[in-house]
Amino acid sequence: MSETINFELVSPERRLVSEPVKMAVIPGTEGQFGVLAGHSSLVATLKAGVVELQFEGQESRRIFIAGGFADVTPEHCTVLAEEAINVADLNEAELTQKAADLNEDLGIAKEAVDKARVRKRLALVNAKLEAIAA
Repeated sequence: MSETINFELVSPERRLVSEPVKMAVIPGTEGQFGVLAGHSSLVATLKAGVVELQFEGQESRRIFIAGGFADVTPEHCTVLAEEAINVADLNEAELTQKAADLNEDLGIAKEAVDKARVRKRLALVNAKLEAIAA
């Protein structure tokens, strides 16, 4: 059996994962990075994307996060996510409708601050749709 690293993924609502993993692939703002046992210590900011967890002898697990932070030590990796949901639980039809609604809202918005708020929400919905497609 290969070495594992203790991995935790926590969102404001709940702890989604707390178990040893063979490897975690995390969407950092500077690019994706993989974490294995013995990784150098670091703290990284995260962008919206998919955290892929690889387990010994099991299928990998994919979790969408809406950004956050990762704290990595040689023995432990903790991801503090702004929002987190299993990719399998994302509903493509609902997200497609939400994207259409937000595009309509963007066309209606008059103030720059309102447009920026809608663009941010639309970017997050589009990131979720990309996670489903990948």
